[in-house]
Amino acid sequence: MYLVTVTGNLLIILATISDPHLHTPMYFLLSNLSFVDICFTSTTIPKMLVNIQMQSKVITYVGCIIQIYFFALFVGLDNFLLAVMAYDRFVAICHPLHYTLIMSPRLCGFLVLASWVTVVSLFYCTLLDVYLSSSIAQNAHPSATASVMYTVVTPMLNLFIYNLRSKDIKSTLKTLFEKL
Repeated sequence: MYLVTVTGNLLIILATISDPHLHTPMYFLLSNLSFVDICFTSTTIPKMLVNIQMQSKVITYVGCIIQIYFFALFVGLDNFLLAVMAYDRFVAICHPLHYTLIMSPRLCGFLVLASWVTVVSLFYCTLLDVYLSSSIAQNAHPSATASVMYTVVTPMLNLFIYNLRSKDIKSTLKTLFEKL
């Protein structure tokens, strides 16, 4: 599932970059979502795979802090980008004649940048405070299963839900594969 998520999202980014017809606000946002999903999944899964292979659950304190920071960053970015994508679709549906004026490349870039800045400022301080002050131990098995579902399945489903249902993306990917 990890390889499907990373490979599929990389293909979406490549398709969006390579096809001028996909240089629209919606595909700009989808390629950013694909990038964030790759980063989000890559934050925890490689360490988890090593832990499974080595049958060890050891992580350094600094490694844990770094992992939780990036995990929170990319979770927040995922959520904010989905909100920006919802706004993009709202404008496209409710104001179709003004869509290109409202969703300019400048506004799209600003919304993505604002998502990054907002997430960093919201999650960085609060998450570290909560995480560092927590000393209550819990049973890890149910939370481990839930975290695998959240960190692997959700980004993989984003790939299929938001990208691979698009005729434009399918057409561009077909063209890319034919060139190979």
